[in-house]
Amino acid sequence: MRIDESILPHVDGPAPFFAKRHRTLLSLAKRLIDPLVILSCLALVFWAFDQPLDGPFLILLLLTFLLVYPGRLCFRNWDIQMAADIFIGALRTAVLLLAVGYLSNALQIFEPQALAAWLAAAPLALMGVHIASPRIVPRVLAPVHKRKAAIVGMNSIGARLARIINTHSDDSRVIAFFDDRHTDRLPEAGSIVYAGSLAEVTSKVHEIGISTLYITLPIAPQQRLLTLLNDLRDTTCSIYFVPNLFLFDMIQAKVDAVGDIPVLAVCESPFDGVQGVLKRWSDIVIASVALVVSAPFALMFAIIIKLSSPGPVFFRQRRLGLNGQEIVVWKFRSMRVTEDGSEIRQATASDERVTAIGRFLRRSSLDELPQFINVLQGTMSVVGPRPHALAHDAMYRQVIRGYTRRHKVKPGITGWAQINGARGETDTLEKMARRVELDTYYLRNWSLKLDLIIIVRTIRHMLNDPHAY
Repeated sequence: MRIDESILPHVDGPAPFFAKRHRTLLSLAKRLIDPLVILSCLALVFWAFDQPLDGPFLILLLLTFLLVYPGRLCFRNWDIQMAADIFIGALRTAVLLLAVGYLSNALQIFEPQALAAWLAAAPLALMGVHIASPRIVPRVLAPVHKRKAAIVGMNSIGARLARIINTHSDDSRVIAFFDDRHTDRLPEAGSIVYAGSLAEVTSKVHEIGISTLYITLPIAPQQRLLTLLNDLRDTTCSIYFVPNLFLFDMIQAKVDAVGDIPVLAVCESPFDGVQGVLKRWSDIVIASVALVVSAPFALMFAIIIKLSSPGPVFFRQRRLGLNGQEIVVWKFRSMRVTEDGSEIRQATASDERVTAIGRFLRRSSLDELPQFINVLQGTMSVVGPRPHALAHDAMYRQVIRGYTRRHKVKPGITGWAQINGARGETDTLEKMARRVELDTYYLRNWSLKLDLIIIVRTIRHMLNDPHAY
């Protein structure tokens, strides 16, 4: 089945296929480290010389940033060329600032000794930072444990890619490769072990714990690649083509590079690097506000639930979260039963298991309020694919291709599927397939603006959603 694209409004966000080159927190730090060091030196020197940090200072700060930013901003390992680049950059910045100050008659505003001290201190500070930063910054920003990666197709470019990753990557390490050819015909792989043929990739991804695959197969054996990609659709493994081969059913596809080798992300999380930080902080702010505002009502609901029927106030159920990891989701108990086994019966419109207060809570979606605690814990997000019971996940992943891709991101309290009518009982396979396709649309097109649209439309739907029961 296909979704009517007319129901999907235009949303500013990552393009579904070729987006801007992905920027991680580490690459952002590399781009900003030079201007931040120079501006910090300026502020410290002016403070030391008792110069006012007022309007003229802020103008100088902005002008300096504009002059410095287009230069060599990425730090690298220390060498003589690095020192030369720093001093040439400092000299260029000084000349431009003096020229602008002279022409605008603004030099007299600042203490000459302060300007001279700053122009002398900034290059020395940059040298110190550039010596230390390649050793310190990656350790601070990179994960504690490196992600395991594997190469599919150990040809010459695959061997070279593996060497680059294992030599220069701060967060990944290639530990294995897959190839259909006999190992005698393959290039030297060093410590990278042969893990099996292409037919074994999917099973080995789970067995070894591989989180990233780089496919370096030639474009000719197209059917072999399609078979492999189809097999991998029900994993949460990030997949990259090396090089750009052809379009597939992509999630957050991006053109990236490892060293000087171009790669194409086929299936990637939209919440990696800087975008992940934005998403997490927006979750924390929204969840905190929601819990504070709803606290009196939540207390009232808890008392009514406890007094109106036997059982706990909260219903806890195991579900799958980010990358298929098991989490516990909290809700206000709205039924007389608390099922969490291998067989779970979905709620229906006239379900006799629903309590009186539970019916109101479910229709208004207020039974989901405790899930803001899940958001603060980091196991859920405010917006994302709704989590399903483990029994339902086990059933649908077998019959709906691409179902597991929903777990590339944290599950949400609300989502794109829920505001487009795909809520409530999924008594047919087509209903669940539509929900999965709407969730996939969200993964392809995520932006903070889209999250805001979903939240606003969720609030509008809370009291008049015919699919809520």
